[in-house]
Amino acid sequence: MKSNKSLKDVLESFRAGDITFDDAEKQISGLRIENIGDFARIDLGRNIRCGMPEVILAEGKDTRHLIEILMHIAGSGERCIATRVSEDQAEAIIESCRKSGIACDYNRVAGIIILGEGPAPEKTGGVVAVIAAGTSDARVAEEAKVIAEEMGCTVKTAYDVGAAGIHRLFPALKEVSDANVYVVCAGREGTLPTIVAGLVDKPVIGVPVSVGYGFMGRGEAALASMLQSCAVITVVNIDSGFTAGAFAARIANMVKNNEED
Repeated sequence: MKSNKSLKDVLESFRAGDITFDDAEKQISGLRIENIGDFARIDLGRNIRCGMPEVILAEGKDTRHLIEILMHIAGSGERCIATRVSEDQAEAIIESCRKSGIACDYNRVAGIIILGEGPAPEKTGGVVAVIAAGTSDARVAEEAKVIAEEMGCTVKTAYDVGAAGIHRLFPALKEVSDANVYVVCAGREGTLPTIVAGLVDKPVIGVPVSVGYGFMGRGEAALASMLQSCAVITVVNIDSGFTAGAFAARIANMVKNNEED
């Protein structure tokens, strides 16, 4: 298992005598897997091992199981993130948090809920730009935004700047020109990531969104277009705001770490 910078920091601090053995053990104790009943195995060490938090996909889960998982993680002192949370699930989670006195933040547009008493992530200095072609793409863009912020990045957004009114894009790009990486979300024909990649000198991650009419209108045309891009871009799956946000944050954080080294 390859150690990331966070785990190395713990071990080097112990070797240097800056922290005690007990302190080091406490900091890496989350590497254990914790069972919840007979239906879940929670990886509390993902953040220190991989540089990104454990994120729970709410979609398809029994609401009672979902709440038990989230409460268990929150009870461990960690911040807990759930994606693709339905309105009904969110209502039940918020009520459980209220009864338990647990802090809870629900982003309705992104379908993400964050709960727990753990501290907010420290800012890494990494900057991620999230761009959406149309307002219908905002739900996926917001998912990417929240995840990148939870990984310590500053996120700057520019929404509704698609190819149908391309003149909107140029002033928006000026406002996010200091980004280390760009996440570009687009439905329909999915042109925008290619255009952005032809204008900026930083990595671009294309996110096809399931918006459009008729034939190949559920994001398939956007995905195919991005995969055939004549500009150099990376493409994630349809509606995968989480993956794009997490990958963008990793890039941005690596850039800042290298600058500090």
